[in-house]
Amino acid sequence: MFLWIILALLTAAVAAVLIMPFARRGTAAPVNHAGEVEVYRDQLKELERDRAQGLIDAQQAEYARAEIGRRLLAAAGQDGSDGSDAPKQRSYTLVTAIVTVVPPIVGLCLYLALGNPGLPDQPLEARLANPGNNIALLVAKAERHLAQNPNDGAGWDLLAPIYFRTMRLGDAEMAYRNAIRLLGASPERLAGLGETLVAANDGIVTEDARSVFEDAVKLDPRNPRSRFYVGLGFEQAGRAAEARAVFEAIAKESPAEAPWMQLVNQHIAKNGGTAAPSPEATGGGAPALGNPTQEDMAAAETMAPGDRQAMIRGMVDSLAARLKEDPNNLEGWVRLVRSYSVLGEKEKAEEALKSGLKQFPSSGELVALANEMGLAVEGSAPKGVTQ
Repeated sequence: MFLWIILALLTAAVAAVLIMPFARRGTAAPVNHAGEVEVYRDQLKELERDRAQGLIDAQQAEYARAEIGRRLLAAAGQDGSDGSDAPKQRSYTLVTAIVTVVPPIVGLCLYLALGNPGLPDQPLEARLANPGNNIALLVAKAERHLAQNPNDGAGWDLLAPIYFRTMRLGDAEMAYRNAIRLLGASPERLAGLGETLVAANDGIVTEDARSVFEDAVKLDPRNPRSRFYVGLGFEQAGRAAEARAVFEAIAKESPAEAPWMQLVNQHIAKNGGTAAPSPEATGGGAPALGNPTQEDMAAAETMAPGDRQAMIRGMVDSLAARLKEDPNNLEGWVRLVRSYSVLGEKEKAEEALKSGLKQFPSSGELVALANEMGLAVEGSAPKGVTQ
């Protein structure tokens, strides 16, 4: 009821503002020239008396009569113009009526057609009871439940990855730690906590994060995800030999066609090791996503600079197209971001970075790459850049 009163008052206020200019024009009082006409008529009578008494000669009398007659006609004509203003007055009245009546009627019809006037108010309590597919309401419902039941480990376990995907990293860390405390450690919970710590530190694997990943590896020694972060932590700490050993162990135990192999080989080479040969180098399998073949490399050496640039552009576009069809490839997103950066296309590099992070939320490799190249990461800023 109160909503309808407020809407009615707002409608009346808007209508008053709109019709004010027309109302001022339509209510302007007409000027009455009747008194002026009578004055000129009295002057004509007085002129006739002066002429009869010989106080003025005939020629002067004619001049004076002509001037007074001209003024009399002008005054009489202004009085007669009142009738000609009637159409304008009617026009102002019509416009005022249209502005006052039409907008509320149109708004009411649209509301009845598109709105739901019979829908009762839904306070937060009612919406939380039936959140549907609204993620924000689902999270709010879970938070309310956990506020009343803080020892519900399953609730914290459910909420932690949601916090992580929405970049609420502080809440995600708290949720993961509560889930681990209440339900016990598992490879998935420890890896989630470790990635949260890495994302909160702009892609840096801190000692705390590396310790968490090492605990995850103890529970699942064959998990390449946690092992990769352990090696990345050694690499960032300057412990190249230990990092190389971790990456070489991952490469040795992974299938040659595993999607993470290219990335692992890059880190092996970066830490002074020899990368394992790719399937295409040994004659088996197709080239890795976006990689040039041996024939491509040989042809590029004989090309003119412009043709070589066009070839590189085609390969980058092909990589972007293939990632659009199959985005589940971290190595491909890393290569695409680097490629756009090398080509000087910072906007496309940022767009690729955002797309990669949507597929691999807060990947330490992508975040570290963004900081290395000075690219903006949603929810944070590159190192050295103030917001």
